[in-house]
Amino acid sequence: MTGSSNGVEKTIWDRLFTALVTAIYIFLMFPIVLVVLLSFNSGEFLAFPLEGFSLRWFEALFSNKRFLDATLYSIQIAATSTVVNGVIGTLAAIYVARHATIARDYIRLIMTAPLLVPEILTAIALLFYFYEIRIGTDYSIAIQIGHIVVTFPYVFLNVSSALFNFDRSQEEAARSLGAGGWMTFRRVTLPAIKPGIITGCLFAFVISFDIFNISLLLKSLGKNTLPLELFDYLRFNFDPTAAAIASLSIFMTFAAILIIDRTVGLRSLRF
Repeated sequence: MTGSSNGVEKTIWDRLFTALVTAIYIFLMFPIVLVVLLSFNSGEFLAFPLEGFSLRWFEALFSNKRFLDATLYSIQIAATSTVVNGVIGTLAAIYVARHATIARDYIRLIMTAPLLVPEILTAIALLFYFYEIRIGTDYSIAIQIGHIVVTFPYVFLNVSSALFNFDRSQEEAARSLGAGGWMTFRRVTLPAIKPGIITGCLFAFVISFDIFNISLLLKSLGKNTLPLELFDYLRFNFDPTAAAIASLSIFMTFAAILIIDRTVGLRSLRF
C-alpha cells in the first residue's frame, strides 16, 4: 500500500511539475507569438485582437530605405563580429584549454567577463576609452569593436565546450603516424571542434544583430543599426511596421537555431 501510495503521489507531483513548466514556457513564448501575429495585422495600429490578415507591413518595411539601410548596416556589423570572433574566439579557447596551466580559471573568467558585466557599463567604458585615445565615434570602429567584445564569449564558450569533450588521443594517433602540428589541427582537431565554432558564430551573429546599448552609445553619426532605427520609429509611430521589424529578428533567430540543429545538432550544445 505504501509503495502504491508513493507511486500515486509521485505521479501527482510529476503532473504538477509538468503543468508548471508548461505555464512558464507559455508565459515566456506568448509575447514572441503575439509580436509575430501583430506583424500580420491589417489594422493601422498595434492592437489585439487582429482586424485581419495582411502582408502590408512587411511591404512597408522592405520599401522603407531607412530600414533597409539599417538592416544592411546591422548585417555588416554582425558579420564582421562573427568572422573576427570565429578566429580569435577559437584561438583563445584552444590556448585556455591546452596551454594555460597557471591561473586558467582567472583567464576563463576574463574571457567571459562581457557576459557578467552589464552591457550598458561596457558601452560607457568603451565610449570613454575611444574618446580618450581620440578616435571617438566618428567612424564605425567604436561600434564594431564594441560588438566584437560583447559577442566574443559566445564563441569562446562553445569552442571551449567542444574542446572539453574532445578525445586528445586522436591527435596523438595522428602525430604518431607522422602528421605535423598544422596537419593534425586541420585534419583532426578542427573537424572535431567545428560544431562548437559553428554554434558560437551563429550565436555571435544573432546577438550582434540585436544589440542595443552598445550600438546606442558607440554608433557613428548618421548610421543606425536596425534596433536603433526601430527605437526611433516607435517614438513617433505605433503601427505594425514595428512588429514586422521585430518579427524579422525573431525569424533570424529561429533560422540560426534551425541551422544549428541541421548542421551540428542541438544535443551538441553541452557546457
